[in-house]
Amino acid sequence: MADIPAHLSELAAAVEPGDLLTDPASIEHYRRDFAKDPAVGMPCAVLRARSVEQVVAAMRWATATRTPVVPRGAGSGLSGGSSAVDGALTLSLDRMTKVEIDVETRTARVEPGALNIDVKRAARVHGLWYPPDPSSYEICSIGGNLATNAGGLCCVKYGVTTDYVLGLDVVLADGRLLRLGGRQIKDVAGLPLMKLFVGSEGTLGVITGAILRLVPALPPPATVVASFPTVTEAASAVIAIGERMRASMMELMDNTSINAVEDLRSMGLDRSAGGLLIAQSDAPGSARTEEAELMASLCQRHGATEVFSTDDPEEGELFTAARRAAIFAIERRGALLLEDVGVAVPLLPRLLSGISQIAERRSVEIPVVAHAGDGNTHPIVVYDPADPASTANANEAFAEVMTLAISLGGTITGEHGVGRLKKAALPHQLGEDVMDVSRAIKAALDPLGLMNPGAVL
Repeated sequence: MADIPAHLSELAAAVEPGDLLTDPASIEHYRRDFAKDPAVGMPCAVLRARSVEQVVAAMRWATATRTPVVPRGAGSGLSGGSSAVDGALTLSLDRMTKVEIDVETRTARVEPGALNIDVKRAARVHGLWYPPDPSSYEICSIGGNLATNAGGLCCVKYGVTTDYVLGLDVVLADGRLLRLGGRQIKDVAGLPLMKLFVGSEGTLGVITGAILRLVPALPPPATVVASFPTVTEAASAVIAIGERMRASMMELMDNTSINAVEDLRSMGLDRSAGGLLIAQSDAPGSARTEEAELMASLCQRHGATEVFSTDDPEEGELFTAARRAAIFAIERRGALLLEDVGVAVPLLPRLLSGISQIAERRSVEIPVVAHAGDGNTHPIVVYDPADPASTANANEAFAEVMTLAISLGGTITGEHGVGRLKKAALPHQLGEDVMDVSRAIKAALDPLGLMNPGAVL
């Protein structure tokens, strides 16, 4: 323990040797999330916690020493929510990975470092399914999903993370451990504190465990893929389909994102399409085929130039994989500023048109992929960080996209969270009264302001 700075010695004594990282080379891996926040700081240390007891000890130490704490999951966040802060302790939960399935109650007890795919795989063994389905499900952690109330490709029909949380363990800033909820489906005892912590982005406490609701596994879906001359025509088809049925997936890609994926790996997408719609139905029995046929018909009615349908799950998964790969493919085009603005579905064409106008006005590339079925879009601002003009234009475009969404009655974030990169726009969406109440709640649970300082509020 000779290399541990004196002010960290008490924390080091409360954990196992090697759990507390203090050398710069080891710390570097934990400073940024996928958003690559340029304003990232240098933490005093990184604690790779192994247990709830270590998290409790860390928070008690942090309170006693007035040291800020930045909770961190897998680092796949897209809004700078786990960016390191100068002098703070980065509390990594990536070692807490247990997943236990209770078949009788159809629940999973999960530690925060477990990956989304780990929960899915464990559930699948028992004929069960965990629906929340971010594009990054193979690399994102449950703790991060809980912190941002993540959604994904299936949320148009099956909802988002909070819809599957029955219980939550949270360590507060002062080290108190709260155990909220349980395995029961219905529970309205007391104030709904559990829902308060889901989506709080580590600003109110550290999530150390969850009880998640599982559902019976579904039959393979039927998939419809339609190419359109423009994304606005594809969006019009989304609206029409939504008026007639509840698709289990409704994903949209614009021309730039289509070509970025094809450049990364040829997947047979139509490079000439202005917009590509990937829709699925998992309705039971013959209704699945009937819904797929109706989706195909509505796509053709709204301008689709080509429509492909399949009941083969492997073929369907190929198109889904193409959509999931979009952000990683677009990253090859330059540095990224990642948005996830959302509007009511009928306003989707106006949002997409407005984003295109912003890209043209600011002379930047803004590819768009979208969970179109619920109006949640991911405009991705691409820029050259070595070019000051490109960087300035990108930042202006990033702000203008959020302003556009707010002007349409929408939101600056549907599932990625506010983090540090979007917090300037939050008051414009919520208004001062809501901001005041939010700050009051933060102050009540974290009076010293130690939890994830600089994020969200």
